[in-house]
Amino acid sequence: MKALFTLCVLNFSLYAQDIPNILFITSEDNSAHWIGCYGNKQAKTPNIDALAKEGILFENAFANAPVCAIARATILMGAYSPHMGTQHMRSRHQIPTKFKSNPEYMRAVGYHCTNPGKTDYNFIGNDNSYWDKGDYRKRPEGKPFYTILNFTDTHESSLFGNRPAEAKRLKPAEIDLPPYLPDLSEIRNDMARYHDRVTEMDAKVGKVLDDLEKADLADSTIVFYYADHGGVLPRGKRYLEQTGVNVPMIVRIPEKFRHLAPFRPGDRVTEPVSFVDLAPTVLCLAGIDKPAQMLGRPFLGAKRVEPAADEMELLYADRFDELYGMRRGLTDGKWKYIRNFNPDFPTAPYSFYQFGQPGWTAYQKAYEAGKLTGYHKALWEASGTAEQLYDLTADPWEINNLAADPTHAEKLTTLRERLKSTMKEIKDTGLVPEPFFAELGKPTIADYVQSDAFDIGKITDLAFVATAIDEEKLPRLKKAITSSDTTERYWGLVGMRLLGEKAAAEADSLLPLLKDKHAGIRTVAAQALYAMGRKNIAADALIADVTSDMDNYSLLNLLNTLRRLDLLERLPDGWAKGKNVNTAGQDYIERFSKRTK
Repeated sequence: MKALFTLCVLNFSLYAQDIPNILFITSEDNSAHWIGCYGNKQAKTPNIDALAKEGILFENAFANAPVCAIARATILMGAYSPHMGTQHMRSRHQIPTKFKSNPEYMRAVGYHCTNPGKTDYNFIGNDNSYWDKGDYRKRPEGKPFYTILNFTDTHESSLFGNRPAEAKRLKPAEIDLPPYLPDLSEIRNDMARYHDRVTEMDAKVGKVLDDLEKADLADSTIVFYYADHGGVLPRGKRYLEQTGVNVPMIVRIPEKFRHLAPFRPGDRVTEPVSFVDLAPTVLCLAGIDKPAQMLGRPFLGAKRVEPAADEMELLYADRFDELYGMRRGLTDGKWKYIRNFNPDFPTAPYSFYQFGQPGWTAYQKAYEAGKLTGYHKALWEASGTAEQLYDLTADPWEINNLAADPTHAEKLTTLRERLKSTMKEIKDTGLVPEPFFAELGKPTIADYVQSDAFDIGKITDLAFVATAIDEEKLPRLKKAITSSDTTERYWGLVGMRLLGEKAAAEADSLLPLLKDKHAGIRTVAAQALYAMGRKNIAADALIADVTSDMDNYSLLNLLNTLRRLDLLERLPDGWAKGKNVNTAGQDYIERFSKRTK
């Protein structure tokens, strides 16, 4: 037995010499356009720029989600968050037991796996349990390592009021202001300050690379640098535009492992990649076959999978903190299609956390004062249309929505159908509103949506019908609201709400749904009635429902509705007493309601 153990150790040592160490360096909230090697002439990022010359720069790399915890869940498991039910920010819903993290697979073949910084995976469980303690410098002798280092210098909160108020390097007046932002002094100042934050982060990246060199590990370590999603100014983080999802991603592969990539140092690669690809890519670099649970494409390694000719990356955004909204998108870096499943909700903001930034606050005040026009004004208002289509080559800042342009009708139809089929393929749990998770999600919402009990094809088609805002679809919507299936009733009501007064003749048929056993159905029925012109009946029903015994997410949904309809002031005194609302709900109450005592 002892001889066998010695042989196993010897074999592992030989194996370890042939597999690379893998180091992830992650920065927060900075999209690709903040980095010098991605074309920003005002950036000062010498270390990342040097890394790009030594490595492979991916021009079309995407965070599937434009916010941190949801993006991290995708990376950890190699599966889209809506496939797992982890798409709602700060939710901590349970995921199926079949999902196994990429460090677990790596550890099984001998890697020491560490993440001494931020975890935050947005589903129930101990985030640190996936990792060994310490960092790569404390690994057992002879073991290869897989380590994630995370820098928070560029997080959106770095621009909040308690941080340095003056830019050190660039004057606000000198800033190259992109056209999607209004020319406000506060936004210019935030941009100048953020350039300092990016430069500070770049210095830390350089320190990590220097330490790796000093430890004589650079020649045996594949280094990934990427940002956890985009940002950080208005219409960045939380948005599916490039400013929210197009991230820097650079991979440096030492000479001894160059056979693991078809690219050479200094190459700029245009094939699209995204976070769902990172886990299977890491496993492939370590010589591990991609598990069935992982939905991404290994873009490096001995078993790299070539991209399809029409390769596109899936993008998603749902509830962010206290505000509900569901958006899905597809992009290949040349075209972008976004479908908003709540096109009657205001486009900005998608949560209120970011108002710690002077630029965001100034932008809101300028809108409320009527000082904005064109795109800058429209960003704050409901679009009234579910579809956005952008030619990213001609319009890299995504100002001109081509969805209504007949010239691009064929492209629009193709991408619409592609998104629909993708949502069916991944079994998108976002089709089930979060207030229904607790009842329907047995044992988890992903298990339910992937079961025969849920007709993914039917519900996906209905969600697209509902958001088409087409009177000719009214018969299908009328049928849906009488269904025994909760999710089908929901999407039928969404369609009625979006038609509004065009469906007013059907208002009486919605009245019984104000008494539905599901709070989420009652709320959307009231929304629809309000849009149809039955405002008093809808408002009374919503206010009366606040006092009912509903779960946290239903309450949060109801509070969203009351705010949008300017009904929060009608809440009765003391209504929140004893309410066990979640953190986001409590923040909402404290922010918008004066009657919580």
